[in-house]
Amino acid sequence: MSSLRFTLVTDGPSDAALLHPLKWLLQSNGVDDPIESAWADLRAFPQPINGLERKIRAALELYPCDLVFVHRDAERESRLTRVDEIRSAIQRIASDFFARRPYVCVVPVRMTEAWLLFDEGAIRQAAGNPKGTTPLGLPPISKVEDLPDPKAVLNEALRLATDKPPRRLRKFRTGQAIQRLAELIQDYSPLRRAAAFQSLEHELKGALDNLRG
Repeated sequence: MSSLRFTLVTDGPSDAALLHPLKWLLQSNGVDDPIESAWADLRAFPQPINGLERKIRAALELYPCDLVFVHRDAERESRLTRVDEIRSAIQRIASDFFARRPYVCVVPVRMTEAWLLFDEGAIRQAAGNPKGTTPLGLPPISKVEDLPDPKAVLNEALRLATDKPPRRLRKFRTGQAIQRLAELIQDYSPLRRAAAFQSLEHELKGALDNLRG
């Protein structure tokens, strides 16, 4: 490969933050060539694109690539249930779509924000207060998949990290801070202690073997 292009299909726009850990994973698993990443932004269509199968089809038409990542948050379901949903959608798409284009299921437990809760320094930096000392109450990495609402936990950590009083937090945009946080994290290896991230890396290794073969 002279370069590798990948496209990320997600549940929603906030999950575009996954581009950064996915690129890190590719580089950590031996991809030395330039990596071109794209989040499949389908919001410009006149009518909403509903259904996972239709999303994947539209993404591949608009964002040609060598490798497809398909994301679903586990939320209240198990990781395996979401993986089955992705694979069922893939099977309903014409086989030539994936004849030479492997795909990887990306299923955080319970949601994307769980994979951004481990780097205190990056959280403080994303909050615009890198020298802050307010305790953030971050859970151990081994417990992030047990959190019922990791998004709420991350939002609160970012607000605490600003060291601002509540009235000054009205203009603080946690969504923007989360995107910035994903970009700031340089080392995602601590997530290898989380089962869903381990499964993602294992599946990615198989996809890379197919590309190289």
